[in-house]
Amino acid sequence: MDRRDFLKTTGSLVSATAFRGAVAETTPRTDTGRWVLPLNRNWLYSRTRVDGAHGKDFDDSGFERVVLPHANVRLPWHSFDDKAYQFVSMYRRHFRLPPAARGRRVLVDFEGVMTASTVWLNGVRLGEYRGGFTPFGFDLTEHVDLAGENVLAVEVDSTERPDIPPFGNLVDYLTFGGMYREVSLKFVDPCFLENVFVRPTNVLSSHPGLEVDCFIQHLDAAARGLVLELELVDGEHVIARASEPLSGSRRARPLEHEPAAASVQVPESTGRAEPHSQTIRFEKIPPVRLWDIDHPHLYTVRVRLVRDGRVIDNDSRTFGFRSARFTERGFELNGRIVKLRGLNRHQNFPFVGPAMPRRVQRRDAEILRKELKCNIVRTSHYPQSRHFLEACDELGLLVLEEIPGWQYIGDAAWKDLAVDNVRRMIRRDWNHPSIVLWGVRINESRDDHELYTRTNRTAHELDPTRQTGGIRAFRNSELLEDVFTLNDFGFPLQEPNHPLYLNTEFIGHTYSTKTTDNADHLIEHALRHARVHDQLASDPRYAGGIAWCAFDYNTHANFGSGDRICYHGVVDIFREPKRAAGVYRSQCEPGEELVLELALHWAAGDAAGLLSRIVVCSNCEHLKLFLGGKLLVEGGPDRKQFPHLAHPPFVFTEWALDLLQNWGDLRIEGYIGGKQVIVRNWSGQGLDQQFVLTPDDSQLLADGADCTRLVLRVTDEFGNVRPFAADAIRLELEGPAELIGENPCLLVGGVAAVWIRSTGSSGAVRITATHPRLGEQSTRIEIVPAPAEMV
Repeated sequence: MDRRDFLKTTGSLVSATAFRGAVAETTPRTDTGRWVLPLNRNWLYSRTRVDGAHGKDFDDSGFERVVLPHANVRLPWHSFDDKAYQFVSMYRRHFRLPPAARGRRVLVDFEGVMTASTVWLNGVRLGEYRGGFTPFGFDLTEHVDLAGENVLAVEVDSTERPDIPPFGNLVDYLTFGGMYREVSLKFVDPCFLENVFVRPTNVLSSHPGLEVDCFIQHLDAAARGLVLELELVDGEHVIARASEPLSGSRRARPLEHEPAAASVQVPESTGRAEPHSQTIRFEKIPPVRLWDIDHPHLYTVRVRLVRDGRVIDNDSRTFGFRSARFTERGFELNGRIVKLRGLNRHQNFPFVGPAMPRRVQRRDAEILRKELKCNIVRTSHYPQSRHFLEACDELGLLVLEEIPGWQYIGDAAWKDLAVDNVRRMIRRDWNHPSIVLWGVRINESRDDHELYTRTNRTAHELDPTRQTGGIRAFRNSELLEDVFTLNDFGFPLQEPNHPLYLNTEFIGHTYSTKTTDNADHLIEHALRHARVHDQLASDPRYAGGIAWCAFDYNTHANFGSGDRICYHGVVDIFREPKRAAGVYRSQCEPGEELVLELALHWAAGDAAGLLSRIVVCSNCEHLKLFLGGKLLVEGGPDRKQFPHLAHPPFVFTEWALDLLQNWGDLRIEGYIGGKQVIVRNWSGQGLDQQFVLTPDDSQLLADGADCTRLVLRVTDEFGNVRPFAADAIRLELEGPAELIGENPCLLVGGVAAVWIRSTGSSGAVRITATHPRLGEQSTRIEIVPAPAEMV
């Protein structure tokens, strides 16, 4: 295997440090090792495959200029042909290298392209990568023009090719198409750090340790006299450095004053295809703060590769000190039992599928952790954006990450790709403290002893610190993983049949729910989620459960509700909560947030005529409900039906007033310790009273990719969404931004959303929305300058 083939197979991972900001500096320093330059702007795009378009001198003046992340076609949010994005397209990028690139290796890293990518540089074919969810890269050095213009060409096949997981049979989700994640150029010394794996040890002891695997790529035969220097950093403070030889590696010691950076000698070697792995051990370091779901403290390891006193490469990894294991007692985080309560996440958004930038990807993690109060998410059914995972690290949201697939297992070559997906997923994400379980089985697939022996072996060899799971749909399945993970959509749930047991899907398609469904359907949807979590909480043999699912998502015609949407979420596809979201929100403690959510829409028709129960999701101790100013009913949570939940729903079935005769405003007061702590009101008038326009962010970067959601709501006079408002909203946008969405925009369930994307220039953006009866609302978003990207 030559060097290009090796890089094609392994992929060159982009430095985590290089992406902490929006973009990297374009004027590199030559005395600090590597530099990484984003390559996301100024791509030229053709929706059709054009003969000769991979050539350097091809005339691409007719191509469209685009910015990454990019969807190969924008689509309606529902009811579109799922073949619409399945075509072969072409991307081209012209660039010139800075003078400092001379004498360095030039690598290109692709974070995700859907689904198969053939890459050329200056007309030279570098190779094809098959897979849409995992990173890959190529070495450009031998074919790059240091003095003149270069052209990188990428042919993207976005069809559902049966030779690539997850395809080959039916798949209940859409993959969309295009270069939907970021691309970068990396400039390194011929001998460089290919990857870094940080493994905390003895974290619950008084003397925690750290093992750091440094993978050194020798691309020339003259790599001699190399030294590794490592620092352990807490915030901006260096707390330990490598020192003292020990059995071929070196120890680390706490900083007492400011010692010179100690080092580890790297053995001499000749050029080789596989990277050399060197393990550095930090022992007896100062006491550390643990990474936990409530206090997700992060540390950084900085690594420098030095030759003759000069830094030739540098990298860093963020990680956390934590112990996470599934045991017979359940899931243990840092020695305490944590009952897992979470939701599955698909990465697709309306109009552009997964092609959303950092800010929008992170927002999903914030919704799950901060708004829905989940403590775990499953990345169903593939590795997801590094931006999402970084947010999980920072927010304390645990992650079960799994390889691409859905029920089907292909031939031997297909299986080889599945095993390769395990390796790429783990080598990309092994430093994330949020990830506690690797999913190494194709979702709901049949048993395959040979394949799953390989995937488990690969996972354990690469990462001995984490357990494996494999999501299945039947109990009588061979267990090759560490944890028995099962999708159980029945109720009551089946009893655990293995000592390490996690329920990974429930509810979902068995009770599909739209925001416009009637009161009884919305109530039952909420109660079903509460019932399952109550059973999971009743028995320590359940580690917990991850419900299907967080957000509604696009699907094929074979699934969903006839408009190619699976309405399985507790939140809709625009990221607006359904009534069942209150079950999750209310499980937090009152000290974190007081929650009081009605599990139905307060509308006179369904409610007054047919309402047999009122359900409220709250973490209060006692509620009083007033109708038209008169006490309707009061009481505590329903601990008879939900004896194991920390904060059961309140279920009221008896009241003294005739709703039909006394319909009016609903007022709910919440009490803790006899003291009123929260009050909410719902209008009984049945009128659309207010039109509200709310952006998630007031400021964006002028990089052409950054964007934010803009939510349009029609509410009653108390700010509650009017679910049957279905008006067409006209949008006008002034300034350096574009609209991702439909215009006019049609309200669904009283709500609609579009995204506002910067276009590359700074300035003020004003968005005006006009409701046909409630008038205009406007908002302002500032687009601030972003550093320039290389040309």
